[in-house]
Amino acid sequence: MKLMIEWQYITPAKQEITWRSEAMPAAHVYTIVEDLQKTGRLKSVVLTDEHESTWTFKELKKYLKELETEPSEVKVYFDGGFNREEKLAGLGVVIYYKQNGKNCRLRTNRLAEYLMSNNEAEYAALNLAIEQLEEMGVHHQTVAIFGDSQVVINEMNGEWAVTDTTLSAWADKIDAKLQRLGIRPQYEFIDRKLNAEADQLATQALQHIDIHADVDVQKGKG
Repeated sequence: MKLMIEWQYITPAKQEITWRSEAMPAAHVYTIVEDLQKTGRLKSVVLTDEHESTWTFKELKKYLKELETEPSEVKVYFDGGFNREEKLAGLGVVIYYKQNGKNCRLRTNRLAEYLMSNNEAEYAALNLAIEQLEEMGVHHQTVAIFGDSQVVINEMNGEWAVTDTTLSAWADKIDAKLQRLGIRPQYEFIDRKLNAEADQLATQALQHIDIHADVDVQKGKG
């Protein structure tokens, strides 16, 4: 997460000056504000994140403390498969993250009914990924999201307009969850072979093989 600082400073001559910084990493902001407070001339300070939400210095301190034990450096891989004959969808999600100094990986899948296309299955897989992030306690940070569906990636990052009403409903649902969690997504389209884990999980879901495993790994996926 990045924040901007706006502070009122009182000079030795009792003049009040307002300054506004560029967006900086949260930890950097904390150090600067802490140093400003030591001058004894800081009248007020307002911190604003990428979502235009304001933070107090106390809230920032609590957030940074929580980051020591909460998931960070999160990378999400998602994939959806669709069986047209049975009208069943397989959803696969892989999430790499760091927590308590360890590299971790969550693998999960789900069988979904009542979907109508492969594109909808891809959106449902992304939605499942966001649900998992919420369960993990991921919030107020940038999350890298990788998928091999050009439709989903390009529509979610705003490069393509969402013209299908069904897919638009999924996109709105996902955006609302991300906004509520304070997550800033960075979507990236990848080749299918780089999404093999999520693809396999989606296939296994269609085979009625349920998987949910959260383990420490020696090295996170790049």
